[in-house]
Amino acid sequence: MVKLLSISELSNLLDLVNKKNDKPLNYILRYWEKEFKQIKPKIINKRRYYTKEQVEIIKLVKFLLKDKGMTVKGVKNLLNLNMNNLDDYKSNSLKANYHKQKFKEKTKAILNRLRKIKEYGKKNTY
Repeated sequence: MVKLLSISELSNLLDLVNKKNDKPLNYILRYWEKEFKQIKPKIINKRRYYTKEQVEIIKLVKFLLKDKGMTVKGVKNLLNLNMNNLDDYKSNSLKANYHKQKFKEKTKAILNRLRKIKEYGKKNTY
């Protein structure tokens, strides 16, 4: 069974949240749906749900727009070129930068888990 994310869950996952009231900024995802033809959520009972593949595309769009400062038109052009064909091994390519950032985030999460385990272990020893 495929796990689907609702639009609010995806907004929270991508940290697209209003800092004042902690409400998800779903309108950003709806705007990206209109702009990028690659983003097609499944609509079930008039609600948007995203597959794992859709989430990866949206993460890439967010990375290019927010972190790399690209324009919407530039990101559209890259997605239309089928960015999977770009060289992952060039250290200065956009896709390599995207994967580097994902790797850094995962290692930070693992290090935080290890710190918590280490702290938990210290509390239980005499």
